[in-house]
Amino acid sequence: MKRTVGLVAVLVLALTACDTDTSGGGGPVKLGMSVSTLNNPYFVQLRQGAEEEARTRGAQLTVTDAQNDASQQVNQVQNFTSQSMKAIILNPVDSDAAAPAVKAADRVKIPVIAVDRGVNGAEVAQTVASDNVAGGRLAAQELAEQMGEKGEVAVLEGVPGTSAARERGQGFTEGIKAFPGIRVVAQQPADFDRTKGLDVMTNLLQSQPGITGVFAQNDEMALGAIKALGAKAGQEVKVVGFDGTPDALKAVQAGTMAATIAQQPRLLGKQAVQAAIKAAGGETLGKTVAVPVKVVTKENVAEFVS
Repeated sequence: MKRTVGLVAVLVLALTACDTDTSGGGGPVKLGMSVSTLNNPYFVQLRQGAEEEARTRGAQLTVTDAQNDASQQVNQVQNFTSQSMKAIILNPVDSDAAAPAVKAADRVKIPVIAVDRGVNGAEVAQTVASDNVAGGRLAAQELAEQMGEKGEVAVLEGVPGTSAARERGQGFTEGIKAFPGIRVVAQQPADFDRTKGLDVMTNLLQSQPGITGVFAQNDEMALGAIKALGAKAGQEVKVVGFDGTPDALKAVQAGTMAATIAQQPRLLGKQAVQAAIKAAGGETLGKTVAVPVKVVTKENVAEFVS
């Protein structure tokens, strides 16, 4: 009986070894992915793109939701490290707070791919992100044109500390300087959240009743702002968002959102998995991959909806 138990134990160990072998022994490459929040349609699409690519490549992808909690995300990355993942894909809640976890993974030779947002203060194998600065500039240009190059603008900012918020803000500030007839009268964080976008916009309309343009650094905040604006949205006040989410595209079609700067979240997720598999195999990658963004207006929205 003891011998049988021993044989079973050996078999279990052998099967476990086969299942986790990713070094050329035929097992799936094990990848971990921590997403800042899955309570946002944009990041759901990012995850879907990653999962589709992992299935195509025969990789084993474990996805966790950090729920916009930087300390929770650090724990998730540490767990991936202890589970001996071959590579980790990280969509940071906070670009600064993510650094210690990235360094810990690096110490045990697990490459980290940053996706959609960069990491500050630590070396990642590659950053796969939209060109957010260019997107911010495009947003400024489109909003200015929709406003007739004059008026007062409010900017709804994303989560402070994220590279996406910083870069989109930088691009917008640079772009709007070309239009001296436009004045930015308010800039306030609404944390990439629809409900907060509604609340912030409601308050801004009290303090700045002359606003005729809004740039929201993501579509969720833009949709919240549109709800606060009511009948003014698309008429007296032009709203430009950023992401190209399904709800935003509907708002562009309806005319309540003037435009959105469309990212390609599925493509970002797909390219992050491709990079993670290459890094897991020991390949040296280029530091950044910039995925193009596009302006979506009522004139071309049909291309994106299909």
